[in-house]
Amino acid sequence: MSASAKAVLQEALRLPPAERAALVEGLIGSLDQPDPAMDALWLKEAEDRMAAYRAGELGAVDAEKAFAELGQRV
Repeated sequence: MSASAKAVLQEALRLPPAERAALVEGLIGSLDQPDPAMDALWLKEAEDRMAAYRAGELGAVDAEKAFAELGQRV
């Protein structure tokens, strides 16, 4: 961590809890920005899977069975 980041952290630790929480929310929110390119890739993936399903190239498993199988793996 840089010296300036350490200084900011020390200053933030002096804030009341509610202000620290708001600061954390702002910082985390700044990291979670939408990525249009990634969104487009996932949209294409979903569309491709739906097309494969409709064409009979891809099967389906009901949610209850899928979750049961996942539960056995964990």
